[in-house]
Amino acid sequence: MNRAMLTATVTMGQLQKKIDTIGHNLANSNTNGFKKRETSFNDLLFQQINNQPRTNEEIGRRTPNGIRQGSGAKLSETNLRMEQGAIKVTDRPLDLALTKPDQFFELLVDENGEFATRYTRDGAFYLSPDEDGQMYLVTSNGDFVVDTDGDPITVPENFKNIKITDAGEITVTYDDNTEEYVGQLQLVQILRPQLLLSTGDNQYALPDLEQLNLVEDEVYQLVEDEDGSIQQGALEMSNVDVATEMTELMTAQRSYQFNAKSISIADQMAGLVANLR
Repeated sequence: MNRAMLTATVTMGQLQKKIDTIGHNLANSNTNGFKKRETSFNDLLFQQINNQPRTNEEIGRRTPNGIRQGSGAKLSETNLRMEQGAIKVTDRPLDLALTKPDQFFELLVDENGEFATRYTRDGAFYLSPDEDGQMYLVTSNGDFVVDTDGDPITVPENFKNIKITDAGEITVTYDDNTEEYVGQLQLVQILRPQLLLSTGDNQYALPDLEQLNLVEDEVYQLVEDEDGSIQQGALEMSNVDVATEMTELMTAQRSYQFNAKSISIADQMAGLVANLR
């Protein structure tokens, strides 16, 4: 494979990753609390060829001396963009929106019989009954929402109203207008959101911090009551801008087509060389 084909092939493979990322963003443009990802590229190694050692003979030359032969472009990183999404008022008591972009709800997810910690900004919660007459606060997938003690939040049956403060304190009211304090939602502030690993279902996990030589205080911290940002009866929308993503998609597709055309032209040139006598 000649140099032109190799360069175009490498770049096309990386552009496909960008197109896939944009497609993922667009597919989740209506997902509650979804955070888009943004790609960035770097040049691969290039070779400097100095074909004219006597620069004084190149009168009027404005470009740098020599020729640079590159090896294509590489997807250097995919950044999680944490900009706040729009708030949509639903008036549903169990819909909770976070109004600060670096805070997350903490969840317990059952993975093959073992519970793992996950984080989400999707505050569309539900009540799931158990055999003891208690109601668990869960996500749309049935994952437990945890309290400040790290335990699943339970709510008694037959309540009339439920109130959740901006700090996450939950109080239920019964038919006789008596109130009962249930617990408090655990909110976590992620200090390094680029470390978050997407696990599906609009949830994230943190990597093994010991392997990264990091301590917990450098990555996340528990949110104090006065810093809580919960808005009851509302949901945060996705922060995906469809118009921007469509523009990026068209640009990436044009770049992909350009590199595909480069391979076609290189093939035609190789055919001409092969037919020379």
